[in-house]
Amino acid sequence: MTVKKSERLIVKFITNQASQEEIEQLTEWLKEEENQIVFKDFVQTNYAIDAALNTFDSTEVRKQLSERINKENNVFYKRRFSSYYKYAAVLIVALGGFYFYKNSSAEQVKQNVIVPRVDEIVLQLGNGASETIDISGEKNVTDKDGNIIGKQEKNRLVYNKAFAEGELVYSTLKIPYGKKFEVQLSDGTLVYLNSGTSFKYPVQFVKKQNREVYLTGEAYFEVSKDKSHPFTVNAQQINVEVLGTKFNVDSYSNNSSTDVVLVEGKVSLYKDQKTQNQVYLTPGFKGSAQQGQSEIKIEQVNTDYYTDWVKGSLVFKNASFDDIIKKLERQYNVTFINRNKTLGKEIFNARFDNEPIEVVLKYFSDSYAIDYNIDQDRITIK
Repeated sequence: MTVKKSERLIVKFITNQASQEEIEQLTEWLKEEENQIVFKDFVQTNYAIDAALNTFDSTEVRKQLSERINKENNVFYKRRFSSYYKYAAVLIVALGGFYFYKNSSAEQVKQNVIVPRVDEIVLQLGNGASETIDISGEKNVTDKDGNIIGKQEKNRLVYNKAFAEGELVYSTLKIPYGKKFEVQLSDGTLVYLNSGTSFKYPVQFVKKQNREVYLTGEAYFEVSKDKSHPFTVNAQQINVEVLGTKFNVDSYSNNSSTDVVLVEGKVSLYKDQKTQNQVYLTPGFKGSAQQGQSEIKIEQVNTDYYTDWVKGSLVFKNASFDDIIKKLERQYNVTFINRNKTLGKEIFNARFDNEPIEVVLKYFSDSYAIDYNIDQDRITIK
């Protein structure tokens, strides 16, 4: 295992974001005594842990883990945690007091771990009422008369397939920084919503009318085919019309342009009037509408750069550091203060796959000597 990979695994383990597979990899790596020394040096240097690494009671730690397992009522969670416990027990032996530290009191919170804000997903209903969405739960979605029109399945809303008989009734999903969400519309269209996005849509479409939705932010669409009801996304700078296709729309309010990247199918793009300056995209192309300009520019791109966020990845291709920290703020719900104005204009290329923000920051620190301070959810670039 390379040094970079081992450091990423250590940070993910420390911040409780390591998967079972990653815990297994770390456990295997730590079987070598020299790697245990590397681990302790890394933790002491980066997380200000000293005394905790020198005192350790494995019996007490195992007892604490067992108590946590027994407190859970959900059978599935018990199985998952029990499996995790099998590897955690090995880590306890290998790491000494670190694991005890990791589960210790709030007085020992690690100084170099970022504490992002936690905001709720909000569903604004057609009658003006709002409710928060708990992505760990499931419940029915009802209309104003109490009729069940769909269901929340953890991080996805699924509406029943049906056309409305009367007027359109809209709902709006507001996704905060640090979270993502999905919605399956009543026509079967699947929409992945990125952090910091507002998405307005009809809870049921109406027969013989176009399907229209409204987006501020970023979303990836898999539109259900229906030739009788064309589908239109009304974004900030551009309108996207499709019959059935897969594409990404990036339309955040602080962007200088709205970008549409087509993965599959065919779409038409236009600004104000459909008959004026209308252009068509084929798969593998991006259409961009700049603020204050009537022309829509088209270029060929690697679509993965623009859609991998759906899988949890962050991809930066020829991106300025100022643009990078905007995306990091949305992804992790933190605040950046960049005091290095020259750095803000520097161009970077990087990719992170479901990494904690500590790993991202350490990458920039190690690779580009970027210095920073952390205060809870606030990161100051020196």
